[in-house]
Parts: sequence; structure tokens; C-alpha cells
Amino acid sequence: MRKHSSHTPLRSMLLTMLAIALLSSLSMPPALAATISRSAEVKASASAVWSLIGPFCAIKAWLPPVGECIEDGKAPPTRILVTKDGKAAFVEKQTARNDAERSYSYAFLASPLPVTDYASTIKVTANADGTSTVTWTGSYTPDQGKETAAAEALTGVYEAGLSEIKTRLAK
Repeated sequence: MRKHSSHTPLRSMLLTMLAIALLSSLSMPPALAATISRSAEVKASASAVWSLIGPFCAIKAWLPPVGECIEDGKAPPTRILVTKDGKAAFVEKQTARNDAERSYSYAFLASPLPVTDYASTIKVTANADGTSTVTWTGSYTPDQGKETAAAEALTGVYEAGLSEIKTRLAK
């Protein structure tokens, strides 16, 4: 005859709670870092393209959703981008700049997009035929359950910006 311990129900309950905690953590994996990269061939020299997109607040001239860009004037600069409809604002800090290589990098300090740890670089490369290539890359962590929304939003922004650059500089 086995003797039952008074701790058996408590032990069973604790093991059950532990199993539930482990299973629930397995069913909701953390969002993984994601990357995005888009590029466009532009029928203009690299210096002409850089003149259009190089200044940190020039983004308002070539990114269609942006209605206003406010730069703080510090080094490195921070900019606030306000959408044309006034419903959203982004705060971005320039994290690197190389005018000789025609590139700059920036990171979100605040954004309405469902992402964290967003960092991006835009670069202009000269091609042998006098045209240039604009490459826009980024990395980010999408919010849990919002992976598709984050990817679609960023893809839309990148493609709209690159399309506008091509249009503005078409020969």
C-alpha cells in the first residue's frame, strides 16, 4: 500500500502550470528580425541623384507620403517627417553619412509602423553608362503578429520613393 503525500495535488498543479507556460511560449515565437532591400536604375548621374536625395530633409521632395520635414540642425541631425494628411509622424536620427560614397543611414526613434529596431541606408552608385542605381535597404523587427503589415508598409514606402526619384530625374 502506497502512502499519498499531501504535496501531490500541489506538485501536480505546479507541473501543469509549468507545462502550460512552456507550451504557450512555444506557440508564440518572438518576431525575428527582417530585412528589406529595393533598388532602382535612374537615368541620371549619381551626382544629380545625390543632389536630389542627399540632404537629410530632401526626403519630402521624393517620398510621396511626406508632407513636411523638420530638421533639428544638430550633428548628427534628427528629422521629423509628417505625412501629407497630418495623421502620422516619424522621428528619425541620421546614424551615418558619407557624401563621397553618396550614402546615409538613419534609424527610427519613433514611428507609427508596427516595427522596432528599424535602421536603414540609402545609397547612390554611379554606373558606367552615366546612369545610377539607388539602393535602399533596411532592417527591423516586426511587432508580434504584424509581420505582414510591417513588410507591406515598408515595401510600399521604398517602392513609392524609388519610383518618384526615377520620375523626377528621367532624361
